[in-house]
Amino acid sequence: MEKIIECFNLNKIYKNNVVAVNNVSYEFIGEKFYSIMGHSGSGKTTFLQILGLLNDCTNGELIINNTNTKQLKSSQKADVRRDMFGFVFQSYFLNKSMKAYENVMIPMLIKPEIKNKKERAIYLLKQFGLEDRINHYPDELSGGEQQRVAIARSLANDPLCILADEPTGNLDKDNELIVLEYLKKCSIDYGKCVIVVSHNDIVKNYSDTVIYMDKGEFIKVVDMND
Repeated sequence: MEKIIECFNLNKIYKNNVVAVNNVSYEFIGEKFYSIMGHSGSGKTTFLQILGLLNDCTNGELIINNTNTKQLKSSQKADVRRDMFGFVFQSYFLNKSMKAYENVMIPMLIKPEIKNKKERAIYLLKQFGLEDRINHYPDELSGGEQQRVAIARSLANDPLCILADEPTGNLDKDNELIVLEYLKKCSIDYGKCVIVVSHNDIVKNYSDTVIYMDKGEFIKVVDMND
């Protein structure tokens, strides 16, 4: 399977010598669901931000789809981020003044090569069981429905990788399971590399690989398919 992300000795050190990511080397491949588990302060969110080029590592190398990001300018990183990643966050980040399909269209607005943007947005919403919510505003949707809109939006530009930071953090148990099923669908049906950061143990049930982080290090990696 295709290597999507390769990490070599990644470190992130903040002021006062606070180490958030400590010498991490790993590779992520397509069509796999990874979960990164750890307590608050373990470094998992910072690591995810580095993968998505939302945060810079202090040193080390990050290769994304065979591109070494070390020498990229900010504008070039933005291009890689736009083309390579879809993002899902705990708080949905939907535009409340826009309908569900319009929210899904947002990433496509800077991709002129994507034609029939509205049709694609509607198609994606239907794939996530939202055919009756296409014209609804976020305030008219449940938390689980809003997160499904966010997942559909993350696929808008057909990225290679979905990065999700605590995607079930604001959901009740029933909606947790629904959202995780749809994230799993992204890896199985759409062939995406899905990387989920969470402290929720239930995420492990959907994972191909579980990575445990503590003090910025990968302390244990478990292949759930063995």
